[in-house]
Amino acid sequence: MAQQFVNSRLHPGMVFVFIKPTCPYCREAQKILCQLPFKQGLLEFVNITASNDIYAVQDYLQQLTEEARTIAQVFMGNGYINGCSHLIIMQENGELLKWLADMGALQ
Repeated sequence: MAQQFVNSRLHPGMVFVFIKPTCPYCREAQKILCQLPFKQGLLEFVNITASNDIYAVQDYLQQLTEEARTIAQVFMGNGYINGCSHLIIMQENGELLKWLADMGALQ
């Protein structure tokens, strides 16, 4: 069930961020990404609390990424960015805009 919940949302050419609405790191990741001029439909925030089993979703994300089971988890196109801290680093060094432009996600 958790695997289907996650995999059904991952698509090449899109940015998906798995979040919990109460998480401050998730809110920061949302803030960063919502300031960018995404083409319509290419940015999606997935609230894992909508799943029947939040812990299974986090366990699967950890298995999928071979990283921590923390949230936010950011996927861009066919790549995995990690969490909010990495997103901030990418934003600060200009890599975020380059990555998004290269994948054609920006207007």
